[in-house]
Amino acid sequence: QVQLVESGGGLVQAGGSLRLSCTASGRTASGYIMGWFRQAPGKEREFIAGTWSRGRYSDSVKGRFSISRDYAKNTVDLQMNSLKPEDTAVYYCAAGASWSERPSEYPYWGQGTQVTVSS
Repeated sequence: QVQLVESGGGLVQAGGSLRLSCTASGRTASGYIMGWFRQAPGKEREFIAGTWSRGRYSDSVKGRFSISRDYAKNTVDLQMNSLKPEDTAVYYCAAGASWSERPSEYPYWGQGTQVTVSS
């Protein structure tokens, strides 16, 4: 079992930055692939970033977001720069065994953290 807890969400103006953090716990947490996803109201949950290939990103955030992992602290951070109103969503971290952008491939999820970007 892996437990995930996100933190760092909030309200920010367009063009600003936020840093999300996900802390993993559980005996085998360090062995999992980690990903960040988001879900806006009325939309499906979408992949944002993953910890494989030195950072894998969706086209919508590439060049603006950066994922990093600290194995010693069991954390995965998402640095978000140049935020846009369309980035407004609940952001989730997830742990799985596959290098995948599909939410269904991740059995472990955090509770989510709200990010709101005002125009």
